[in-house]
Amino acid sequence: MLGMERLTDLKSLRLGVLLNTESGSCDLAAEQAVEEGLRSAGLQAERIWCGGGAEVDRSLDEAMAAALDVLIVLGGDGTIRAAAQRCGPGGPLLAPLPGGTMNMLPKTLYGERTWSEALRDTLAAPVVQEVHGGEVEGHQFFVAALFGEPTRIAEAREAVREGDLPGAISKGVAALRSSLSSEISYRFGAEPAGSAEAVAIMCPLTSAVLADEEEVLEAAAIDVDGPLDAVRLGLAAAFADWRDDATVERAKVTQAELSHSGDIPALLDGERFMLGRRATVRLVRGAFRAIKPADEAST
Repeated sequence: MLGMERLTDLKSLRLGVLLNTESGSCDLAAEQAVEEGLRSAGLQAERIWCGGGAEVDRSLDEAMAAALDVLIVLGGDGTIRAAAQRCGPGGPLLAPLPGGTMNMLPKTLYGERTWSEALRDTLAAPVVQEVHGGEVEGHQFFVAALFGEPTRIAEAREAVREGDLPGAISKGVAALRSSLSSEISYRFGAEPAGSAEAVAIMCPLTSAVLADEEEVLEAAAIDVDGPLDAVRLGLAAAFADWRDDATVERAKVTQAELSHSGDIPALLDGERFMLGRRATVRLVRGAFRAIKPADEAST
């Protein structure tokens, strides 16, 4: 299946719902709200899993064994990434509702809708979209991945959310200093090898230069020589297309090879991982099938 196709009869499909109550904006009251949303569309869930922590993995196992046609997930980026990887191309259609803080994948599918708006609009006019993703060391991602020491900046971002501005500043400075002294080596497909402070891999769903159905990944190596380059790149990201900056090398790839003097720090759809010293990033064609509203505002 390429592109999108309409779903004409949701009532004939078996629906399940999984809610991670430990995610940012998801709590126990959300279960009742989801049930009400389904009832408004004339639907009823076969089963609702509601919990957090280790319960989420058990619930995903049970959901995969339940022969569902559609799985609605309300949770954070980690829960949604795990659900998408479990669903795969042959499993249930996935509705990944934004229940966390970053909501990377839901925003690419539903825009700035709240989870209740995304559910309402999807049930009113559902279409199925095949989503291509990436994979590294058995971990899939569907929006973007960042590799290298600058991934530590995520700690600064979390400090800001907690109101700890001095902590955010110190962590950001530490990440910058570390990133300027530890490069990651890369090879994009058959291109010559290079080295840079960070490598970003973007999936078709989120890349501004790829069509959603394009079967390649956008790879970018960011080679920052010093703090002034870092500042300039930040300004380019804020006010122009960062891809045009002199510190950035780009390519369209189906595979990228990475290596580092130590374990490779990574952010996959906002979730932190530590990989080995060598890693291969590969395109995953038709990684899973998402269900979303038919209107263009959701893209």
